[in-house]
Amino acid sequence: MALTGRAVLLTAFGVVPVALWPSGRTVLLWVLLVLVAIGFDLLTAVSPGRLVITRSPDPQVRLGESVTTDLTVRNTGGRRLRGRLRDAWQPSAGATGDRHRLDLPGGEQRRFVTTLRPTRRGDRRSDLVTVRSLGLLGVAARQRSRPVPGYVRSLPPFHSRRHLPSRLAMLRQIDGRSAVRTRGQGTEFDSLRDYVDGDDVRSIDWRATARRRTLVVRTWQPERDRRIVLVLDTSRTSAGRVGDVPRLDAAMDAALLLTALASRAGDRVQLLAGDRRIHTRITGVSDRNQLLHELVTAMAPLEPALVEAGWSRLAGAVNALSRRRALVVLLTPLEPAAIEEGLLPVLPSLVQHHRVVVASVADSSVSAMAQRREDAPQAYDAAAAERSIALKERTGEALSRLGVTVIDADPESLPVRLADHYLLLKSQGLL
Repeated sequence: MALTGRAVLLTAFGVVPVALWPSGRTVLLWVLLVLVAIGFDLLTAVSPGRLVITRSPDPQVRLGESVTTDLTVRNTGGRRLRGRLRDAWQPSAGATGDRHRLDLPGGEQRRFVTTLRPTRRGDRRSDLVTVRSLGLLGVAARQRSRPVPGYVRSLPPFHSRRHLPSRLAMLRQIDGRSAVRTRGQGTEFDSLRDYVDGDDVRSIDWRATARRRTLVVRTWQPERDRRIVLVLDTSRTSAGRVGDVPRLDAAMDAALLLTALASRAGDRVQLLAGDRRIHTRITGVSDRNQLLHELVTAMAPLEPALVEAGWSRLAGAVNALSRRRALVVLLTPLEPAAIEEGLLPVLPSLVQHHRVVVASVADSSVSAMAQRREDAPQAYDAAAAERSIALKERTGEALSRLGVTVIDADPESLPVRLADHYLLLKSQGLL
């Protein structure tokens, strides 16, 4: 049961007869009148249980954008139902327009639309659907809440996609699609052509030259069909926020830009995400459009876990994919304690078979804190910041000595720097 504003007004209006005939009997009679009105409405209100409510298929939306979800309500009874309906969602789903007016004749159905604008990445789930059926007087209503399961999947926003056109232009130059093919160590043979002034003499094909009796050179193209393994750390260190963005979300942005670029270059991209256990594994997808879609969809529900990363398990999963040499990108924060205790012991086995890059999301506020020394509290803060920077540099040097490339940048710069490093390796045939 639920009381409406009319019940409050009807009760308050009882002040008038009490003022005219001030007695306990007047109060009792007015209260009895209000109760009769409430009982009448409860008897004449259509039972909410006669409604059949279904939800449209679960939508997907990029974080920061809007999407709609539909409820279809069918009245299986023979009487008209008037009232209100609320389609409740968890707050981070950003539901607006979730309260609807019901006027549903018997045997008919209506569709009600709720707009969702999620404020967090992941699966934002619906709560209860509440139906309030009003009586003829509108004083009281019969109310019932029921679960109508549904969720909206909020995908990573992929802010770095604005850098993709410029990096694709650089890739076309490396591929030689806008200039002559170049020779580089470790690249793949493409074709033969006549020698022109300025060509590297090491590119001359002497057998073809002997057959044609004119100088012929080989042309080369960057290696294709190389493997890139992205390892996304979802342990406790990825839960920290840099600015207003979790480290995990910033790492996802860098992974998506590299995936989009590498798939256009003809390389294979695989994804592993986990901490003590593997949560997501994407392998064997050759279509580049399907690959990006699967990566975005698989990343969406990932959340940091308050546990240490099990790097031995993650490294074993990387080696289990294939013994073929690959570019392994470890997207993990460069936290000295976590790196030295967990990652350093397993790196030698990875470096032995693969080229390894550690991509870390840096907090620019630490560098800014190290520069502010105007008073005593700021001086202490600066000393703590300098110590953090020194420890991180020491950890980076230890990784470099093992042959690991370290890229430590803020959330805006990390995707670009990682993509540029990939293009550099591509141009030098080091994949």
